[in-house]
Amino acid sequence: MSKKVLITGGAGFIGFNLAKSLSNQGHHVIIIDNFQRAAEDLEFKDFMKNGNSKFIKGDITKPEIFDNLNSEFDYIYHLAAINGTEYFYSIPDKVIKVDVLGTLNILDWFIKQKKGKLLYSSSSETYAGSLKLMKDKFPIPTPENIPLAIEDPSNVRWSYGASKILGEVAVHSYSKVYGIKDFVIIRYHNIYGPRMGFEHVIPQFIERIVKKENPFRVFGWEETRAFCYIDDAIRATQLVMESPKTNGSTVHIGKSDEEIKIIDLAKKLFDIASVNPSVDLQPSAPGCVKRRCPDISKLKNLGFKPEIELDDGLKRTYDWYKGKFN
Repeated sequence: MSKKVLITGGAGFIGFNLAKSLSNQGHHVIIIDNFQRAAEDLEFKDFMKNGNSKFIKGDITKPEIFDNLNSEFDYIYHLAAINGTEYFYSIPDKVIKVDVLGTLNILDWFIKQKKGKLLYSSSSETYAGSLKLMKDKFPIPTPENIPLAIEDPSNVRWSYGASKILGEVAVHSYSKVYGIKDFVIIRYHNIYGPRMGFEHVIPQFIERIVKKENPFRVFGWEETRAFCYIDDAIRATQLVMESPKTNGSTVHIGKSDEEIKIIDLAKKLFDIASVNPSVDLQPSAPGCVKRRCPDISKLKNLGFKPEIELDDGLKRTYDWYKGKFN
């Protein structure tokens, strides 16, 4: 049965792929975005010619964008945020404003609705402080019930992670005060793939490979991450939204079986590109965490199984990006 779906941040990496998937399934999709991060590229313009999709250009920090919505929605995916490590440092004020004020605005609108389920997208960045403070007691793979902590409020990298923590608190607070039962919080863990932007480690590596950097700098080379390809992330996101079993809960979206060191990630991309540069190992930026890998038991209990192996996903991503840097 066709559903009416609202996606904030629907022109961005995850939001756009979600919108395409839902539209292809016959759902009516309305996207809100202001292109703060996303690109109004040909792919997006072509998609918007689809008869069951609508685009509203607007800023979620302004409440009237929601007040002007004149219909009820079955599913509300709140994905809008300013992600990308360089933005945490360069525009932390805007990072906080979009996530905190935008989330409060959508909650103020949502409590007036007669139906619908709200999905709030949080992040693995919420664990950064806990990992450092708990040290050897921090479990990896990491379950959703780990306490969240802010290690150093003076480090503006926390503009993103702290705002995500506050967003989660806001969702739970509104739920308690207004009796909201149909909501779920997800925490994305290192989602990657074509059209993810240029501010993340994989596209940055690809750019420097294409431009023949040698020696090749690898920052935070001993850090580990577990990367999840976008197609798997979209299937998981929709599954979590549509399952009544997730109401009121927090669920990881990610992949747990291919945790990899950043240096080994670089070497995989070298192999894909058939290059062999010398490597210059550099320390991490302040605030980076050493390990990140989610426990996805909750997701698997819903019937989810990742399908895209890392080698395959990296090849698809490299093939998409390599022509962008010539």
